[in-house]
Amino acid sequence: MIPGDRLPAHEPTSAVMERLRREAPPEGVTLAWVLAHLRERSFGILLLLFGTAGLLPGISVVAGLLVAVPAFQMMLGRAAPVFPQRIAARPIRAERFAALLARAVPALRFIERFSRPRWPTPFQATKRVVGAAILLLGACLLVPLPLSNIPPGLIIVLMAIAYLEEDGLLLTLAIALAAGLVIAAAMVVWGMVETTLWLSG
Repeated sequence: MIPGDRLPAHEPTSAVMERLRREAPPEGVTLAWVLAHLRERSFGILLLLFGTAGLLPGISVVAGLLVAVPAFQMMLGRAAPVFPQRIAARPIRAERFAALLARAVPALRFIERFSRPRWPTPFQATKRVVGAAILLLGACLLVPLPLSNIPPGLIIVLMAIAYLEEDGLLLTLAIALAAGLVIAAAMVVWGMVETTLWLSG
């Protein structure tokens, strides 16, 4: 186990997500309800949910904005994420919540076949590095180009799983992918800026 970590031992993340799906009230849930049921796993699973949402057309921009909240708080070393009451109390329809989990659980079960605790890393330092990487990936979700949300969404999901499963090897790979994507995105944006400046004379 990562030193200083408080995540429940030996419970696969897919099992936690499946329990959330079973316990979700039929009238829908709120972010506050999700956080209350996740407790110590709240950071990792929130990143997983927001990353999965970032893959969906139409809400990837919202996911990119929301993921910045836990990411910034991870950088500060907070024990658990805190959202403004207006956001935490906003209802999420039961069918949308169930659809989100339905997308995440099968992928989780597949990755859990290969992911396991290894390459232990200092917990607080790891939390801050993950938070910084997620913050940059969330910015990539805001890029208004077709399918541009897919790579950052997938890397956020991968990083969240590695964080939850305490897999230092997978986390290192995810951070390397994140760095490559951010550099590529910065080059694309810079190219667009140079083109715009050239066209404007």
